[in-house]
Amino acid sequence: GSGASFPFPIYGAWFKDFSKQTKGVTVDYQAKGSGAGIQDFTNNTVDFAASDAAMDDEEIAKVKQGVVLLPMTAGEIVLSYNLPGVKALQLPRDVYVDIFMGKITKWNDPKIVAANPGVKLPAENITVVARSDSSGTTYVFTGHLSAVSEEFKNTVGHGKTAQWPKSFVKAPKNDGVTATIKQTPGAIGYIEYGYAIATKQPMAILQNKAGKFVAPG
Repeated sequence: GSGASFPFPIYGAWFKDFSKQTKGVTVDYQAKGSGAGIQDFTNNTVDFAASDAAMDDEEIAKVKQGVVLLPMTAGEIVLSYNLPGVKALQLPRDVYVDIFMGKITKWNDPKIVAANPGVKLPAENITVVARSDSSGTTYVFTGHLSAVSEEFKNTVGHGKTAQWPKSFVKAPKNDGVTATIKQTPGAIGYIEYGYAIATKQPMAILQNKAGKFVAPG
């Protein structure tokens, strides 16, 4: 199989356990991104594919052997960041939307400072890391931002790919975005919760619709 990198941590554990209990049977799963997985499945090069965004009618129609869609698991998208010395970072809804539209570009922007009293924020540029491939994680994340902001919906857009500002850094798959954030001081990006936990990356505390700041997990 192939597809989404989002569920790969749990899939890897499941497939390893399955192989231990089932003699002579192994499962090879390549976490190459939702879009690539759907393409592999359509081309009949894999037996199954995983995608965070369900296949639409147009995609299903291309699969001659037919398609069965099964919900497998659920996960959480977090905003991971690289700010040495900043252990807790609160981001209001309008602030993180503006960051991902390229409108807030400095970590010491007054809006970020106001949400983090007592936190020393550097006068550094914000390096936003987004996915370079066709991604279900991008589909889910841009869906949220589009629901929060009509401007985001009309400019960056909602989909497996998006019209990110040209200044953004791109990386493939969840592990690629995670590694880029970890290697880039001043970076922030969207990844699945399990990748942040596995690499001990800090995660922003985001404001919900009710106005409360909620930590991931």
